[in-house]
Amino acid sequence: MSKIYAVGDIQGCGPSLKALVKKLPQKSKMIFLGDLVNRGPDSLGSLRQLKSLQESGRAECILGNHDLHLLAIDAGLRKTKGLDTVDSILQAPDRTELIDWLRKRPMALSNGKVLTVHAGVLPQWDLQQTIECAQEVEKVLRQKSYKDFLANMYGNTPNKWSSSLKGHERLRVITNALTRMRFCTLGGQMEFESKEGLEQGPAGYIPWFSVPKRKTQDTLVYFGHWSTLGLMRQNNVIGLDTGCVWGGKLTAIEVAESGIDSRKAKIIQVAGYDHPLRM
Repeated sequence: MSKIYAVGDIQGCGPSLKALVKKLPQKSKMIFLGDLVNRGPDSLGSLRQLKSLQESGRAECILGNHDLHLLAIDAGLRKTKGLDTVDSILQAPDRTELIDWLRKRPMALSNGKVLTVHAGVLPQWDLQQTIECAQEVEKVLRQKSYKDFLANMYGNTPNKWSSSLKGHERLRVITNALTRMRFCTLGGQMEFESKEGLEQGPAGYIPWFSVPKRKTQDTLVYFGHWSTLGLMRQNNVIGLDTGCVWGGKLTAIEVAESGIDSRKAKIIQVAGYDHPLRM
């Protein structure tokens, strides 16, 4: 069986992506945990390589908030911001093919034992519900009318899950949880402004994976999105955003299968991008 590696946020760091793929075993497969593009020096090259890896059967790519941001810009619903580096994609001759490929990527993946997401999982969701909620967003992104979803995707409310939510509000909560969440309350109310480490969250909020009795606590969860954590392995969760775009590293870790202790899983890292605006 081919080894599978989960890979943290690339954010358009094409040279780091190429270097990492070269260091991984030739027949290994990769799951990229979202934020495939933006902020780094080569978003276009990164997206092209990831598309090629996926189409060859060597990789799958989960959508992150920066990837959704690109889709919204492409749809004419958002404008680029100061640190964005997606213009090369928007000007590329294969723009249409790349965008069409990107919007058909999953929001979460699972083999029944391991779960991979970009940001987090609400404490009320078990593994099955997480995948089912992710598929609700995937379904609308793959429809011809997907721009209607993107037009209503942004916003911080509702900030808590309810099974009674419908329409755009339901999809917004799901999207925010899977691609933006770091902290939440014990009851699952999400907070979106704080980006600090584990101990610096706002009063009344804790890291989503620290909520007691969250329904995925018996599932091994791999996630990215939270660069201030660095490489983190605790409580059946593994955080893999090691700040590649901010002078850190791009990290891959062997996905735990039967007989593999996730705490001892092989880690492969390459140097990240020395961003000119890095503090």
